[in-house]
Amino acid sequence: MAVSYANAPVKVRDDIVAAHQHAWNRLARAGAWLDGKTHVAIMAETRHAMTGACALCKQRKDAVSPYGIDGKHDSLGVLPERTIEQIHRIISDPGRLTKKWFESVIASGTPDTEYVETVGVVATTVTIDTFCRAIGMALHPLPAAVAGTPHRRRPKTAKQRGEAWVPLIHPKDLDGALDTDEERRLAKQWGGNLANIRRAMSLVPEEAFEWFQLVETQYLPGKWMRDFANEYRAITHAQIELIAGRVSVLNQCFY
Repeated sequence: MAVSYANAPVKVRDDIVAAHQHAWNRLARAGAWLDGKTHVAIMAETRHAMTGACALCKQRKDAVSPYGIDGKHDSLGVLPERTIEQIHRIISDPGRLTKKWFESVIASGTPDTEYVETVGVVATTVTIDTFCRAIGMALHPLPAAVAGTPHRRRPKTAKQRGEAWVPLIHPKDLDGALDTDEERRLAKQWGGNLANIRRAMSLVPEEAFEWFQLVETQYLPGKWMRDFANEYRAITHAQIELIAGRVSVLNQCFY
């Protein structure tokens, strides 16, 4: 499915068009743990959750605590309820997710690897859909799923660490001999970067790598972020960070 901004009311940079096209193509195919059909179903459920039409999500969002309200989500009915719960909570009330909630999702049958890959699909879908809304154009049609089988390779370098709910890869773990192309790609991209945000989805290296490829296109590459002597975008570093800070507050992101 071709991603086009030809009819957008504003000029969209060519590198953004290419990045969004790459993301759509990638999500149509099998990933590390989920096949293309599941990816597309997650994308569709993400959009459904973003409409705000789920009564259970509304009740929980309005409650002092979301954890005292049981029920079933209004969903498209394609994915397992455990996956729907993960998607809807991430979309509707991310600021109040807890480790106990995460553990309940895992206990319901979602492996930690699938949890992370689902987060990656949700985040990518929300990012590109939000971009479309921001420039005043219709959302792209979802891609058609491509047949294929996930490779299901769990990185040996991923370890459970105290600061995270899921196992992570530490940059130091990538100094030695690596047995997967995915880990080698991370090692090249990270360059010893210890930032937790870069490591957050590293249990599924493809998601960590692809997410930051998209981030660097829409935001700034790491080497540009602290180069305050030069401005690389249509707005300044200060303007970018002002917008980023305000969006983080509105979304209850306290990173």
